[in-house]
Parts: sequence; C-alpha cells; structure tokens
Amino acid sequence: MNIEAAISAFLDHAANEAGLSDATLDAYRRDLERFVGWCNEHELHDPARLGSSDVRSFAAAEHRRGLSPRSVQRRLSGLRRFFRYLRREGIVSDDPGRGVRAPKVRPKLPEVLDIDQVLALLDIPQEDELAQRDRAMLELFYASGLRVSELANLTWDRIDMNEGLVRVLGKGRRERLVPVGRHALKALTQWRRIHATVAGTDQPRIFTSLKGRPLGVRAIQKRVAYWSQRQGLDQRVHPHQLRHSFASHILESSGDLRAVQELLGHANLATTQIYTHLDFQHLAKVYDETHPRAKKKG
Repeated sequence: MNIEAAISAFLDHAANEAGLSDATLDAYRRDLERFVGWCNEHELHDPARLGSSDVRSFAAAEHRRGLSPRSVQRRLSGLRRFFRYLRREGIVSDDPGRGVRAPKVRPKLPEVLDIDQVLALLDIPQEDELAQRDRAMLELFYASGLRVSELANLTWDRIDMNEGLVRVLGKGRRERLVPVGRHALKALTQWRRIHATVAGTDQPRIFTSLKGRPLGVRAIQKRVAYWSQRQGLDQRVHPHQLRHSFASHILESSGDLRAVQELLGHANLATTQIYTHLDFQHLAKVYDETHPRAKKKG
C-alpha cells in the first residue's frame, strides 16, 4: 500500500468509525496532504519504509517555510494518529512519529502599557457619577493588579480603607493581600459615597450600575475599552493589560520576581517569569538606544 492509499484508508476510518468532527477531519486531510507532497518530493512512497528521521525532516521543512510551532505540533499530532492506525492494521511495524517534537513554542508576551499611557488612561475627568465609578475601577485595576473576575466579585468588606489593603479571592479560592495605592483609595472613597446612594447599604459588591446592580465581567471590559478610546490611546485596552502593566512596572522598578508572584496570586513562579522577558525587552531597548557599540550607523 502506498502512502496516498494509506492516508485515504485512514481518513475513511476516521470519518466512519472514529466519530471525529468535520472540522477535525478537514484539518487531518490538509495536514496529511502536505505530508504526501513532501514524501513525493523525496520519493518516499511506502509508509512501511518511513522512519523517525523522515518525520523529523518533514516537521523541520514545514517550520522553515514559515509554519508556527503550534501548527507544526498539530501536523505531528495528526501524523501520530495516522501511524497508530497503520500499526493497528498491520501496515507498518513501528510509529515513526513517536518521539518527534515540534519546535519549541515561544511564550506569547503579554501586551503592556507604558507609564505615560497608564497615566493618560487614568486621568478620567470627574464629570459625573459614572466617570467617578469608572475612575475608581481603573485605579484599582492598576494599583492592585487584579483580574477582571476578582474586581467584579470584590465586596466592600474586603477593602481596608485605613490600611490601604485589599483581600482578594483569586483562582483556586486562594486568598492574597494586596496593597491599594493612595490614588485608588481616594477614587474609591468618592465612589463609595455615590454607591451608598444608588445601591444602598445592602449591596456588598463594590462596582455596580447606577441602579445598584453588580457589574459583570463583560460590562467592565466594555467600560475599560470605552475609556481607552475616550482618553485618546492608540489601542483598545482590556482589563488584563492593566494587570500586565502593573506587574511589568513593579518588576522593572524592583527586580523582585517573588514579590510580583505574591501580588499577582500566581501559584507557580514559572507563570510570573513571563514578565522577566518583558523586563529584558525593556533593558535591551535601552541598551540599543544608548550603548555606543549598539547604536546603528547613520
């Protein structure tokens, strides 16, 4: 059985017996067609004669032509399933895709705002009650590095206005204590007076509509996006960017990764280490702009 016939048999099996979705089948078909094309270019027509070095060469060729590591990994996953089928059918004696790894996926760096952008975003004119609520919301995002879900669920009893601290219930119901800056405390104090009027004393949630109903995550996201446009930023800001900016700016100033981990509520330090890449990017930029040996020639 040649490679084209083997792939045709596998796709028929996958469609009729494995219960895969049409989208998955289409993805397998596209990926395996690429593999067939590569095999034909290298005159490899018998699947029983393919080895791990062939699959590895195919993956490398796909990466060289611009395919992302994630897409290469998807193609390898399809190939492994294909060869497992061939083994069960007795067409091949071994799985040449086993143990072949895709190129390492580089972590996607979070988008952050620089300090001037943050200050511009937070400079919300206190023109009405809605603006005062939103100012308190954005100030708290940046002051304490909260997730949007954490901010949406935050209640007044969790903020110590005297000590400037907030007890946050994060992922996995892990609680952490985070400082609240003076600008955020001032904005929260102003909003609390309005909140008592529009929501009453029985509503524990901090951020509500002017009718006293708690704001959901989507509503908060919309308000952040609204102010990013209103304040003239050149991008649509989402709440997590303020959390990323909080972490990046603290790490840039202090260099204390463990402290940033505690402030963000990360269970694993590896999660926090993404910000060291951001910090290095900043240092590299400074180096390129200032070091005599790094400057580009005019």
